[in-house]
Amino acid sequence: MAFDLNQAPHQTGRTALVTGANIGLGYETAKAFAGLGGSVILACRNADKARAARDSILEAHPQAQVSIEALDLSDLASVRACGARIAESRQTLDLLLNNAGIMMPPYSLSKDGFESQMAANYLGHFVLTGLLLPLLNATPGARVVTLSSLAHRWGPIRFDDPHFQRGYDKRRAYGQSKLACLVFAFELHRRLTASGASTISVAAHPGVAATNLGQHLPNLARWLMPAAGLIFNSASEGALPSLYAALGQDIVGGDYCGPGGLGQMRGPAIKVGSSRTARDPEQGRRLWELSESLTGLRYLD
Repeated sequence: MAFDLNQAPHQTGRTALVTGANIGLGYETAKAFAGLGGSVILACRNADKARAARDSILEAHPQAQVSIEALDLSDLASVRACGARIAESRQTLDLLLNNAGIMMPPYSLSKDGFESQMAANYLGHFVLTGLLLPLLNATPGARVVTLSSLAHRWGPIRFDDPHFQRGYDKRRAYGQSKLACLVFAFELHRRLTASGASTISVAAHPGVAATNLGQHLPNLARWLMPAAGLIFNSASEGALPSLYAALGQDIVGGDYCGPGGLGQMRGPAIKVGSSRTARDPEQGRRLWELSESLTGLRYLD
């Protein structure tokens, strides 16, 4: 049964943190949550864009509670600082939406020496989730929603060369980062279940949506992105699977939500399938160990 945002439960008294909430899918997700009465934390790298997003949400929903946290997911020092601030200022957190991402940029390494897409799309979220997990576990009904992509099928995860030091392919690197996000969501679900936590881990993908994510695509593809909105999902439509994963009353740990149309490219938000690799527990174990080794953060061992 497709998710209907108009039938979603009111979110008064609940708080969601959305990464990359200043634009695109993250903005639409945060705006919809605020419209349901929830308190939203916009965790963003660019402060000016975050303030503009907050003002826009408040213009649409004047009674909303919207705050901003500085967060650069490609810099683990920034991630740790953000996690520490939130942990000091809050006792609970209902929803963590690991939404932010970059797609197919020129090759570069993060401050921590990670391939930029692996850093911003996955490793920063791995650390943020671990830092906020005590708050989530202290909150009945808490959820972690991690955004993946149809590109998760472009993998695999290069465990022997995750930062593409032996020949950069931006498409494969993007696919690797999005496969890592999905493998992580399923492995987090397994580990939360084993620990007896009430927090659940789920994932979502937007299908093909006309957002700013395509800024590094070739010129022709970027010119066609607005037209893609006529064929595929708008940003608000692309946000529906994330909102279903976050708010759906029939959602259970390990669910994956996406568009229900042809090839999962567009359509109503439903529960969808993934690649076999994404759900492989051995892939989950290997990725978790790699993530702990690269970031220095251990949790749910």
